[in-house]
Amino acid sequence: MKRIVVTGASGQIGSELVPHLRRIYGAEAVLATDLRPLKGLLAEGGPSASLDVRDGKAFSDLVGAFRADTIIHLAGILSARGEGDFALAWDVNVNGSITALEVAREREAALFFPSSIAAFGPATPPTGTPQDTIQRPTTVYGVAKVSLELLCDYFHLKFGVDTRGLRFPGLISHEAPPGGGTTDYAVHIYHEAVERGRYTSFIAAGTFLDMMYMPDALDAVVGLMEADPSRLIHRNAFNVSAMSLDPEGIAAAIGTILPHFVLDYDVDPLRQAIARSWPDSLDCSAAREEWGFAPRYDLKTMTEDMISRLRARKRKALTA
Repeated sequence: MKRIVVTGASGQIGSELVPHLRRIYGAEAVLATDLRPLKGLLAEGGPSASLDVRDGKAFSDLVGAFRADTIIHLAGILSARGEGDFALAWDVNVNGSITALEVAREREAALFFPSSIAAFGPATPPTGTPQDTIQRPTTVYGVAKVSLELLCDYFHLKFGVDTRGLRFPGLISHEAPPGGGTTDYAVHIYHEAVERGRYTSFIAAGTFLDMMYMPDALDAVVGLMEADPSRLIHRNAFNVSAMSLDPEGIAAAIGTILPHFVLDYDVDPLRQAIARSWPDSLDCSAAREEWGFAPRYDLKTMTEDMISRLRARKRKALTA
């Protein structure tokens, strides 16, 4: 990667990935785009532009003018929100992504596409979920992800587009606010622990889901995109994860630092049903073997870092 266009830059991943890429490749080499004008560091730290990813001409013109060799396509509607607006979710997640693939083909750019554990479904083996297995998701978000996994493979085989992707688990971040995903409880719980000392989970006790700390996710994107293509057997939709967690496990880790923390429950039937359709834990051996995936954070080290950073932000806000 030398010159990179990032779509959906203000989302949970993009808001941290853009600064990460700018530190590695240079501020002027990373163009941040989103449907709405960007603000703050995303706009001030390097070039930015407004972009509706469904507008093929505008997308192509922007990539061409920037002389980009890589598109990091993050724009999309997340799982819980997508269930409330099927038409919008399909239009953005599928039609917008097909546009991104067409632009990558036209402009001879590599393309990164983020898939998700939502690409699996109730018939998928839930424990040690294989890299290659049955995928019959029950949400429009998941159906879109499976469709695009296959289309990324198709564009590589048919047109030679350098497509690469990861099946992200739930991503936990101290920077970006939750964006309407089912795994968002694992972000909320840390923020509420520091702010209020208690949290009410919309996911039921004992519901395990794969998770990863955002710094490891950022490293994984760069690691995959910089990998030797001759080593990539799967190329698209690699399983990646660092830990399988349930609400009680996260609460227990928080409790070692904040001993008075209280966890309550008010289960949301929609998001609980979505969570139960997803795997408990992933087999990430293909990512390790083909391009060296190696997350650095476990539950303990992630929790320590999350709480330290959130406490520092709270102190700063109180003294501002």
